[in-house]
Amino acid sequence: MLVDLLATVAYYALLLYFFVLWGRFIIDLVRGVNRSWRPTGFTLVLVELVYTFTDPPVRFFRKLIPPLAIGPIQFDFGFTITMLCCIVGMSIASFLRASF
Repeated sequence: MLVDLLATVAYYALLLYFFVLWGRFIIDLVRGVNRSWRPTGFTLVLVELVYTFTDPPVRFFRKLIPPLAIGPIQFDFGFTITMLCCIVGMSIASFLRASF
C-alpha cells in the first residue's frame, strides 16, 4: 500500500517534470530559430521557472559527459540524458504501481 502510494506520487512528479522538460525543449528551439527573441512579462516568469527546474540536472549531465565536437558542430547530450532518466524513472514508478 505504501509502495503503491509512493510510486504513484513519484510517477506524477516525474510526469510533471517530463512536461517541463518539453517546455524547455520548445523554448530552446524558439531561441535557436529566432535569436533576437526575448521573453517579457508572464512569459519571462514561465521561462525562468522552466530553466530553474531543468538547468541543474542538465548542467550535471553536461559536466559528466561533455559535448561531442564533430568539426564545427557540437552535440550536447545533457538534455537528452536528463529526458532519458526521467522516462526510465517513470517506467520504474509505473512498474511499481502495477506490481503492488
